[in-house]
Amino acid sequence: MGSLYFFSLFFLSIELILAADIITPTRFIRDGETLVSSHESFELGFFSPGNSTKRYLGIWYKKSPETVVWVANRNNPIIDRQGVLTIITYGNLVLLNKTKSIIWSSNTSRKVENPVAQLLDSGNLVLKDNFSEGSESYLWQSFDYPSDTLLAGMKLGWDLKTGVERYLTSWKSADDPSYGDFTYRLDIHVWPQIFIYNGSTKMLHSGPWNGVFFGGVPESPNFNFELNFVHDKNEIYYKYESFNNPVIMLTKITHSGFFQRLIWKERGSIWDVVVSAPNDLCEYYGKCSANGVCSIDKAPICECLQGFIPESQQNQTSPTRCVRSSPFDCRSGDRFIKLTGLKLPDLVETSLNDTVSLQECESKCLKNCSCKAYANSIVSGGGRGCLMWSGDLIDIRKHVAGISGQDFYIRVRASEQVSDLNENRRQKIIVAVLVISGILIFFSLLFCIWKKTTKKGNSTQHLLIVLLKKKGIAEANILK
Repeated sequence: MGSLYFFSLFFLSIELILAADIITPTRFIRDGETLVSSHESFELGFFSPGNSTKRYLGIWYKKSPETVVWVANRNNPIIDRQGVLTIITYGNLVLLNKTKSIIWSSNTSRKVENPVAQLLDSGNLVLKDNFSEGSESYLWQSFDYPSDTLLAGMKLGWDLKTGVERYLTSWKSADDPSYGDFTYRLDIHVWPQIFIYNGSTKMLHSGPWNGVFFGGVPESPNFNFELNFVHDKNEIYYKYESFNNPVIMLTKITHSGFFQRLIWKERGSIWDVVVSAPNDLCEYYGKCSANGVCSIDKAPICECLQGFIPESQQNQTSPTRCVRSSPFDCRSGDRFIKLTGLKLPDLVETSLNDTVSLQECESKCLKNCSCKAYANSIVSGGGRGCLMWSGDLIDIRKHVAGISGQDFYIRVRASEQVSDLNENRRQKIIVAVLVISGILIFFSLLFCIWKKTTKKGNSTQHLLIVLLKKKGIAEANILK
């Protein structure tokens, strides 16, 4: 039995020595050496970005070395080429400089007897006990500490048990991977929605998650990738998964603050940007200010919601704020009008009841004089849940073709007439009425012509009969 255990350890040691994707306490990598994942998808090593001479430890695509997807020592570069990545006693992964000072560490508190670090084909660098299997046994993983790139299988969101948030942070510049100004993160206040921040300022807002999609995210080909959203007592996050898919896709936040989704084109060995945002003026947060709606296909692009007027009449093309034209009148009666195809506003001063129906939501909002608008929180399965806005309605967009929108119900006085905000619907109704009216008029004209023709034909027939009768009488008199 002892011999069997000895030989098992021996062959395991040989396997680890030969593996190109493994680091052990006795097998480390120096600057100039790399780890390569088992199917040669990703590579880990030292690099200098752009025109910089500073050295960083990173992970990149094997077939696209300039596409770095993760950086360890973002804010603490090495100034020479004498860096070493190794595992110290009991399981911390550390990056050392030439004086053996720790430049970066996985900083795990758990200790194991046989620690190894492995670069997986997903692009995830994991630290684990070599005799344990499954992601639950990971002591540390790079997927929990994203840089500027979201890969397939990575989570963007919150671990509610530990309080850890996973989000993307841009590079400072193309030459500097240190923390930049822009972040891409999942906000779970009230209900999940995605933001791009410039520092602490909101720059782009996705719209709330509605059970199917984020309400303002542009649609793009999925290339057999599936969006997976999880919302339970332990975690709130979203990720996209690849199912044996040869297409390589990534999502990133650029150093200039743009969200991008890219796919790899094998034929030209280039990245193709399939989604980039902000893509137009209406995608910038709060472009049309409070209680305004942005429609990129209109001129001007900004207008106030029904029941609101520009606070400053001198600047109606881009009002600083839209205010109520008249206060609500709860006692004499208010009502709601339905707007379609919208990105819902930011959840500022918003409450959630995730169990009631849309009809119950309307009733609750109507009874609350401070409630300005409502919508379903979930649209799938016929719709359920209730979001109610009591503050300013900020960052509403009217979607154009190619982007899905949502129904939104805003409160107006009962005496107010329906505005033309929902222009497409009005135009469709007008066209339908005109077409039906045209058809009825056409067939009415045909009927009148037919009647007239029939009447004329009957008169002619009657005249012929009379003439024939008269002719017959005249012939009879001649014969006599």
